[in-house]
Amino acid sequence: MEKIRLGRSELEVSPIAFGTWQLGGDWGTTAKQAAIAAIRQAADHGINFFDTAQAYGFGASESLLARALKGRPRDQFVIATKGGLRPAAGGGIERDAGPDWIRRGVDSSLKALGTDYIDLYQVHWPDPNVPFTETAGALADLKAAGKIRHVGVSNFDAKQLEEFSKTLLVETLQPVYHLFRRDIEQSVLPYTEAHDIGVLVYGPLGHGLLSGALTPDSRFAPDDWRSKSDVFRGEPYLRNLRVVSALERFAQLELGTSVSRLAVAWVLSNPAVHVAIVGTRNPRHIDDAIAATEIKLDAAALHRIEDIVSDEVRVGGPTPESV
Repeated sequence: MEKIRLGRSELEVSPIAFGTWQLGGDWGTTAKQAAIAAIRQAADHGINFFDTAQAYGFGASESLLARALKGRPRDQFVIATKGGLRPAAGGGIERDAGPDWIRRGVDSSLKALGTDYIDLYQVHWPDPNVPFTETAGALADLKAAGKIRHVGVSNFDAKQLEEFSKTLLVETLQPVYHLFRRDIEQSVLPYTEAHDIGVLVYGPLGHGLLSGALTPDSRFAPDDWRSKSDVFRGEPYLRNLRVVSALERFAQLELGTSVSRLAVAWVLSNPAVHVAIVGTRNPRHIDDAIAATEIKLDAAALHRIEDIVSDEVRVGGPTPESV
């Protein structure tokens, strides 16, 4: 795939990033060999951008990614990870973007990833209990020490981006974005575009909702976060599945493609979006994601998509506290 510049970070990356959230336990049990095969399939087919996080199993996803890429030249890949979440005393996860946990998190991620530097380190979620000056100051020190090369944030709004950048310039943003969740179009994407911030979006398939694989009878494992999410139950879920079915018919009959490819292509059609993060445990899905980059949606197609999704129910998504 042709590489693109990730905003002012100037990192040269593939427009599809391989995401590893699904490998850390929040999406149910992971078949490790299949996951490794999927990562290697991505690397073999031109994906050079891999996104993970300390909190994805607290080392599980990062270690699995390291196993899959072991033996390949390190400089061929851009590895992004995230920190600022920690295990809560009573179970679950809590936010902690304090300098001490950030420093410990970077060291933990370096060890799990088997590398001596991280290309892009991102604050996973804003922490209301820690001033941005403290978090940004710690990251500036880690950057000066050579442990991280670029700094980004995830799940920040435009005001938070501006505040954080007063201490340390934000180079990238990782927000959720898909056809059923478009709130970043209001102020976040205009801000990132104006400030040349690289945008890598997660959830382009609506966490599976836009995959074309879900039905009213679909059930999730108890340890899959979607089994407890309102997004995947009740009348709003059924209504959105009907929208997906309509999108699928349009994709097949008018564009000769699948609804999953259409969903990824739609995200990338936004000029403020640089990269779509696609996570999978199935090597066959990699080719699907790569093919989506070749779909160019013209004005007529985009208008038709807008007509179809006008009947959708806009959805929220997971937070550290809910997962």
